[in-house]
Amino acid sequence: MPSEIRKNIRIASKLLVVLTVLTGVIYPLVVTGLAQLFFPSQAQGSLVHVKGKVLGSRLLGQTFTDPQYFWGRPSATTPFPYNATASQGSNVGPSNPEFLATVQARVAALQKANPPRVTDKRIPVDLVTASGSGLDPEISPRAAYYQVARVAQARGQAPEKIRALVEHCIQPRTFGILGEPRVNVLELNLALDNLTPHT
Repeated sequence: MPSEIRKNIRIASKLLVVLTVLTGVIYPLVVTGLAQLFFPSQAQGSLVHVKGKVLGSRLLGQTFTDPQYFWGRPSATTPFPYNATASQGSNVGPSNPEFLATVQARVAALQKANPPRVTDKRIPVDLVTASGSGLDPEISPRAAYYQVARVAQARGQAPEKIRALVEHCIQPRTFGILGEPRVNVLELNLALDNLTPHT
């Protein structure tokens, strides 16, 4: 083997080791350390703790089906909803019969669960369609208001009290301009559990 080739192999090998240590060890440790120092909650996954127990993350949706809780946006991840290791949409278009059947089933379930006389019949789209990630932890304020009557009835609370709680939990646009107002479903449901019982 010519000496020039051996020299190039030695240089490439040294460069590989240096870059591996730099980008595979030092850089991740520095970034992780800075994140833990300045943003500890976010670095740990924005976990929600109640009485020392982790109940979930502010960044990931959860399945709520009990009438006394607000329900989140549907998830299309497999093999179970809100599976963070399989973040994806269904990739099924609106003209697909499977999509139409899924949406119709969700509409029927919501109409059955929510009192028709006191609930807006126009179901918010984020309650019947999954997002591209399938992990949404938030719903629109309109989607939360749509469920107020059901939650109030299930909990024996005045609808005005539940509606006021929703209003309190609405998060505005980020920096006042990015995104849309939204409600974190897990945080709203935890706030519900902290309400004083109706008397």
